[in-house]
Amino acid sequence: MVIMKEKSEHNKLYDHLTGVILAGGSSKRYGKNKAFLKIGSARLIDSIIQEMKTIFKRVILITNEKKKYEYLEIPIFEDYAKGLGPLGGIYTGLMCMSDRAGFFVACDMPRINRQLVRYMVDINKDRYAAVVPLVASEVEPLHAIYTKSCMKPIRRLIESHHYQVRLFYDYIPVRYVREEEIRKFCCPSKAFLNINTPDEFAKIQSLIKA
Repeated sequence: MVIMKEKSEHNKLYDHLTGVILAGGSSKRYGKNKAFLKIGSARLIDSIIQEMKTIFKRVILITNEKKKYEYLEIPIFEDYAKGLGPLGGIYTGLMCMSDRAGFFVACDMPRINRQLVRYMVDINKDRYAAVVPLVASEVEPLHAIYTKSCMKPIRRLIESHHYQVRLFYDYIPVRYVREEEIRKFCCPSKAFLNINTPDEFAKIQSLIKA
């Protein structure tokens, strides 16, 4: 009975958080939209949606190129203002999601460890405004949980033309998920791989195939 319960816990869909995917559009560093890059036969965006749907009952997409994603069978919302980077995407997601909290992830992050995400969700028990991984003294702001209480400090940053995501952490209660916790589920140095250049994409493809 205990084994069955543990298995069902690992397979349940969370219905009190929204899965929020950020797909900003064309990348200046990469030269094109990374969401449509393929690893194997699947596009990054399709793979990450499939993964998120195994964890969250509600999954939404935030982008500034809505028409390109209309084939997807999930709600799509446009950034409320262009040129704000990930901070603007987070703000839009918080504004559009129906739940109090959401798990936010970048579309160019090809590997999501479901157990780690579930661990982060379980940490978020109305005590923190954000749950954010911390690896080698660097935060991972686009693999994080944020609540609607983050909207006011984010808005203040936007109005003062400061767009670094981590800046608003100074104004909210944050729970950092540290390396020793992450290591229970996956290798911290490989848990948050993302794609910024063609060379990085080639390396990630090699790692995934290995």
